[in-house]
Amino acid sequence: MADIKIPVEPYKIKMVEPIKKTTRNERDRILKKAGLNIFNIPSENVYIDLLTDSGTSAMSDAQWASMMVGDESYAGARSFFHFEKAVKNIFGFKHVIPTHQGRAAERILFQTLLQEGDHVVNNIHFDTTRANIEVRNAHADNLVIQEAYDPDTDYPFKGNMDVKKLASFLKEKRKGNIPLVMITITNNSGGGQPVSLANIQEVSRICHSQGVPFFFDACRFAENAYFIKKREKSYRDISILDISREMFSLVDGATMSAKKDALVNIGGFITLNDDSLAQELKKTLIIGEGFPTYGGLAGRDLEAIAQGLTEIVEEDYLEHRIGQVQYLGELLKKEGIPVFQPVGGHAVYLLADKFLPHIPRSQYPGWALTVALYRESGIRAVEVGGVMFAEKDERTGKERYPELEMVRLAVPRRVYTQSHLQYTAEALIRLYWEREKVKGLKIVYEPEHLRHFTARFEEVK
Repeated sequence: MADIKIPVEPYKIKMVEPIKKTTRNERDRILKKAGLNIFNIPSENVYIDLLTDSGTSAMSDAQWASMMVGDESYAGARSFFHFEKAVKNIFGFKHVIPTHQGRAAERILFQTLLQEGDHVVNNIHFDTTRANIEVRNAHADNLVIQEAYDPDTDYPFKGNMDVKKLASFLKEKRKGNIPLVMITITNNSGGGQPVSLANIQEVSRICHSQGVPFFFDACRFAENAYFIKKREKSYRDISILDISREMFSLVDGATMSAKKDALVNIGGFITLNDDSLAQELKKTLIIGEGFPTYGGLAGRDLEAIAQGLTEIVEEDYLEHRIGQVQYLGELLKKEGIPVFQPVGGHAVYLLADKFLPHIPRSQYPGWALTVALYRESGIRAVEVGGVMFAEKDERTGKERYPELEMVRLAVPRRVYTQSHLQYTAEALIRLYWEREKVKGLKIVYEPEHLRHFTARFEEVK
């Protein structure tokens, strides 16, 4: 391991939270009770939790201090104006509408804009984005470049939209059927891969030439800006803040889960320039979330987001944050474990179908790998594959599986140390050596939407 660069934390640890180990027999009982669904496992029984980087960040001393001055007034709270100023400083839009988290922002935006049969184009929609579109009987269309589906190439911007396909799609469907185009930065469903500024510029040009609004799902915008700085030569001497501002200058608005790159445990927002659309969004917000100056959040949450948005564009923080994820990826690659290339910004993605080649797609190798990883080591990860993204053929009832069958090891921000990542790597290496013992799964219960959150499984005998 001496030849792998070790990321050094740009912070000191001021407070600790105990975590406990469980035995394999205990984890067997926990899994059985959970229906082999890692979402159903109580967190106190998880040793290292890589389920998600959403809402799991460790906040800074400055964020905790800012919470103490939160103004909890129902309307016109001082904290809202601090929050609004911080968002505008980066995003630059006229209207800032707080929500309790990102999927609420998606719900409000799509509920306002979508009609039955509409199409929303994205590089690759993530699970809640797609569900919020499909629950309105609209279509979530993915137009990412073909390189995104090749896990072995080192193409630097696998999150890019295929601009030729986009132009053709807009021409075919016409403006009336496509109320907006989105790009997710970074592209979570495709390995946490970034989108280049050159691609954003071209997508912006195509959308605006057709009169179609262009939005970001911006929950990891700073990580995307970091990759632009490192991989696009003309931006090497530009600050993360200025790169971010240029990105947002090219779109008409954004939704954001502040639980990612704003370094907080709850919160989100919609931000845009369109006055009439903003008014409609606020009407929907008031019914389901709260008054437009708090949007389902406490004043202290707004203060924490405001402070987090100042910290997220600091380059030494991003150097370490991205470096931690790269470090874990290098430990795994060195031992021959199949990993999506290049390693993404917030997570390492295991190629589950290559890790467990003896398990067919119909027995969900990605999900089986998450179960085996928890059973053997107490580590929780999440499947991004056939359970999360399979679609059923309406004619035959059979499942169509996504091109990639992956397990995401999402690294929470400022939470785990080098030794936690080494433990994770060692656990996966041991599991890889004995991978033939892992069994496939079958679903015994599933809901209509977002089935991965509550489905129950049994092992195939």
